[in-house]
Amino acid sequence: MSNEATLKISLIMNPASGTSEQGALLLETLAPMSGVTILTTDAAGEGERLARQAVADGAELVVAAGGDGTINEVVKGLIEAERRVPLGIIPLGTGNDLARTLALPTDPLEAWKLILVGERRKLDVIEIRTPRELHYALNVSAGGFSGQLNEAMSSEVKSAWGPLAYLRGALGVLPDLTSYRTTIQYDDQAPEQVDALNIIIANGRTAAAGVQVAPLANPEDGLLDVVIVHYGSIMQLAGAAARLLVNGNYLNSELVELRRAKKVQVISDPEIWFNADGELITNEPIVFEVLPQALEVVVGAEYQAVIEDVTTGS
Repeated sequence: MSNEATLKISLIMNPASGTSEQGALLLETLAPMSGVTILTTDAAGEGERLARQAVADGAELVVAAGGDGTINEVVKGLIEAERRVPLGIIPLGTGNDLARTLALPTDPLEAWKLILVGERRKLDVIEIRTPRELHYALNVSAGGFSGQLNEAMSSEVKSAWGPLAYLRGALGVLPDLTSYRTTIQYDDQAPEQVDALNIIIANGRTAAAGVQVAPLANPEDGLLDVVIVHYGSIMQLAGAAARLLVNGNYLNSELVELRRAKKVQVISDPEIWFNADGELITNEPIVFEVLPQALEVVVGAEYQAVIEDVTTGS
């Protein structure tokens, strides 16, 4: 591997992500390279500040090395920076959901090689506004029963049930799930009332380490995929969970609705907690709006913006 990068690159790394071996090997490989500046985060939100500073210092490419949370911080910094700079990603987290949509290598050194030569695509970004804050997401913002399901996923359940662990966890929390009386407004249409268990606002396709919560999402189409899981009987919910967690396809469930819009406003009773790329942000009224093709991102060779609709069947 060459010891010289042809671009001025700033790599922002979360040293707590991945294994110590992965981090050490990555640093050992990149440290001798001229043109590469390595910056490490040491606190929540540090990735955002470092990304803005990297752009101000003249970086031509910013690389986020970490999990989805680190990538989210870097994306916010790049979106709010004084000029737009492309993003490269080295996935070091446990979920790496954005990397799945972008078909990025899981091996850090292979991901680095791709960054130097790979194709760049202009991707949409989700802007998330609350009464108090402004956030962004490049992958998914989810609200509802996702948190309850995560709490049910003990290590014992994962060990005993293997691939069916998420289904087992879902069945365990179904009787206690909260129904959110939700008002949703798509673009400038009239507001709609729904009894929702889960609401996914998606640019990417997976969450929770590979669960295909929005399997048809196109990160380049200028639209948000809005997937709503409606409240239903325990049997109906179990069927939807089985389709999602076992078959990877729940869009044909009678309880699941897919809509698309450029702007989505959500108000719920009780208040529904939303995350941004896995990080909890608010349970207040919230507005999602797409920023079309706002960020140039390096993608893998197998990346596909458009996925064939395979929602037929049981």
